[in-house]
Amino acid sequence: MVEIRIFSPLGIVYDTDVEHVTFPGTDGRFAVYPMHAPIVSTLKKGDIICYSSDGEEKIFHIQSGFVEVKNDQAIVCVEQLNG
Repeated sequence: MVEIRIFSPLGIVYDTDVEHVTFPGTDGRFAVYPMHAPIVSTLKKGDIICYSSDGEEKIFHIQSGFVEVKNDQAIVCVEQLNG
């Protein structure tokens, strides 16, 4: 599992464990699975999609931000969430 925490200027908007998550990176879309190598990436306008173990998807529409991944944890800071 990957622990994901999404922060916006309003505070924590999502904090849970997921099977994997995809991000709209400025150099292209990428996925994070358990045991992913450490990475820091900027994010562009698009969708963060979180996939739970029961197959459900949680989608966050963002304008921009960044993510740091290490030790099966993804910390995400976004400028604005839409929808």
